[in-house]
Amino acid sequence: MKKEIQYTIKEFSSSINQDLLKQIYKINQENTPEVGSLSSFEYLQKIVKLSSNNFYVSSKESIIGFMICFRENSAYTSKNYDFFSKKESKFLYIDRIAIKSEYRREGIGKNLYLLIEEIAKAKNIPLCCEVNTLPLNQNSISFHEGLGFHRVGDYNFEDHSVAYFMK
Repeated sequence: MKKEIQYTIKEFSSSINQDLLKQIYKINQENTPEVGSLSSFEYLQKIVKLSSNNFYVSSKESIIGFMICFRENSAYTSKNYDFFSKKESKFLYIDRIAIKSEYRREGIGKNLYLLIEEIAKAKNIPLCCEVNTLPLNQNSISFHEGLGFHRVGDYNFEDHSVAYFMK
């Protein structure tokens, strides 16, 4: 029988405690290549300052997951973000989400998505993201399709490929 995990989801801004942000950085780096690697902790600090909506998930006083999102007109320089900037005048872009491996398949990621989807719905704007197709992340593709996302494009980088999704 599966043990139910107790966790809380909290929004955070660039004024987040640096120890918590370091935990988020570590989770990000442990989840590559599913989540893009960050060049440094300082780069994470920079993108959090540019972002619009961020959440962390905690259980037993430690961070077990997070989500970082951007609105249109951000100074963020991601090529994936640029895809949606050229396509949509208003949008909410999920840049990265990661859950510690031992907490996956417990509905945490889905609850983060439902939370950010409510924000997008309230603003009447599309919710956008990308998923790796090389290396293939079929679990993530199936997850997004199951939540009603539709594939709206693809891009091949030198070292990986992505599919763009929107809802």
